[in-house]
Order: sequence, then structure tokens, then C-alpha cells
Amino acid sequence: MNSPDRKPQPGDTVVLPQMPPRLLDGLPPEDQEAISAAIGKPVVLTEYDEDGLAELEFTDAQGVIHYIYVDPTAIRSL
Repeated sequence: MNSPDRKPQPGDTVVLPQMPPRLLDGLPPEDQEAISAAIGKPVVLTEYDEDGLAELEFTDAQGVIHYIYVDPTAIRSL
């Protein structure tokens, strides 16, 4: 269980409560739809990249695995 008073760590389940600005820009429609459907649902924080972005992993309704990169301030621990 994640504690709200600590920074989420790789392997933690987190939530992206709202769509970050420009996250969908330039993505194909099927990726935009999958990412939009994941907002507010549990996803896995896989790592922080070299720029400090949080890499989130989730599987869409068709079983396709997606990875998105967001500012860590945009995610919340469950």
C-alpha cells in the first residue's frame, strides 16, 4: 500500500487523476483513446527516466501494453 506522504517508487500502483496538458498531442487516435480511458484508474509506476519523468505502464481493453511519461507531480499514490 502506498503512503501519501512518500514519493511513489518504481513498482508502486499509482493513479493519474487528470490528463496532463499536451500528453495526447500527435498521438494516433487509438493511443489517445487508450490513454484517456486510463485517467483515474490504477497504473504501475515502472521507473523515473533520466529527465525525472515518471514512466507509467497500463494495459488497454484490447490487452495492448502502453507506456506514458508524465511529470511526477501529476501522479498520486493510491
